[in-house]
Amino acid sequence: MSFRSLHIRSALLAVAVLSGCASGPATQAPTQAPSDVEVPTEQRFAQWVANFRETARAAGIDEATLHTALDGVQLRHRAVEADRAQPEFTRTLWDYVDGVITPQRVATGQQKLVELRREADASSTRYGVPGPTLMAVWGIESNYGGNYGDVSVIDALATLGFEGRREAWARGELLAALKILQHGDIERSRMIGSWAGAMGQTQFMPSSYLAYAVDADGDGRRDIWGSMTDVLASTANYLAKSGWRADEPWGLEVQLPAGFDPARADPAVQQTSAQWAAEGVRALGDAPWPMLADATILLPAGARGPAFIVGRNYRAILRYNNSTSYALTVCLLAQRIGGGPGVQAAWPLDLRALSRGEMLALQTGLNRRGFDSGKPDGQMGPATRKALRAFQRSMALPADGHPTADLLGRLQQDQ
Repeated sequence: MSFRSLHIRSALLAVAVLSGCASGPATQAPTQAPSDVEVPTEQRFAQWVANFRETARAAGIDEATLHTALDGVQLRHRAVEADRAQPEFTRTLWDYVDGVITPQRVATGQQKLVELRREADASSTRYGVPGPTLMAVWGIESNYGGNYGDVSVIDALATLGFEGRREAWARGELLAALKILQHGDIERSRMIGSWAGAMGQTQFMPSSYLAYAVDADGDGRRDIWGSMTDVLASTANYLAKSGWRADEPWGLEVQLPAGFDPARADPAVQQTSAQWAAEGVRALGDAPWPMLADATILLPAGARGPAFIVGRNYRAILRYNNSTSYALTVCLLAQRIGGGPGVQAAWPLDLRALSRGEMLALQTGLNRRGFDSGKPDGQMGPATRKALRAFQRSMALPADGHPTADLLGRLQQDQ
């Protein structure tokens, strides 16, 4: 989405143009100013910042903070470009898992857990989140602090608010960032993060920081940039407040019984792990069967790929980042850091991820066939998955709701 052009319409005064002649000055009829004058981008950005400054002042931000935060704010074109970008091609889950859970990242996570044992144990004792899980989040979010961004959070959020695609969200996050500065937790120069405004070693948005960041080292500042005590405690608090249960594991890779209906591998189908076991679902390998109160079966690569039983702790990670790929990879990396196995069943390596254009075509094809997937947007969501399962049933195929090139081809037949 491009910058919204703001125009000054019908607001310019007519300009009297004086024209000299031999007989003396004569007044010419006023010349009509252009009806459409586009204001330069930097000027429009400055006006947006001025308007936001008034909003922040009304919300209780003091003048010293407004001066520090906004006087030198810069328009970051990279933030706009990154926010607009929607990659046409996506990676398969197994490519993502293999790219993240490398031997080096596992070994580093184990080493960091030893180095930070005191801090990790303190966080685990207080919030119930195991050390390997904290290491996994840290390792994925910033490669153990090696890369948590170098963009001014104030600049990034002001830019995204001005750009306008998600203005209300960006204004809210920017106001939260000013509250952090006003509280004295961090200096503006050190408040750095990603182009989207996520900040610190485990990438909190400012609103999440206000809700979950803690001063665990007792220095009066919630420092998720430089204090590993605060980083780990804040991350653990975030997960605990998101529903993490100290008495449950995240889940387990499983073997499904013959004849299992893949349509039941759905977040809406929840029951105890004992009930799943009674249906013939079994642990894959020697791991003990988990005791989960509200468990679901997860088939992240469709009926031909690995299967998992997951519970409330998996869903807590989803609240940290609402992506199946992210949440499952955190769980699997934590499992490896803790000395457990990786994925044991084979991934369906012959399948490929659909591009965004192909997903649009798939959604359009489903709608045309009478399977309502909602307005096509190129992204896989619950409505598209439900429609795809209905189409698969109509073709006597396993209703796993997993988009494939074969299903797209079937939908495009006889157009």
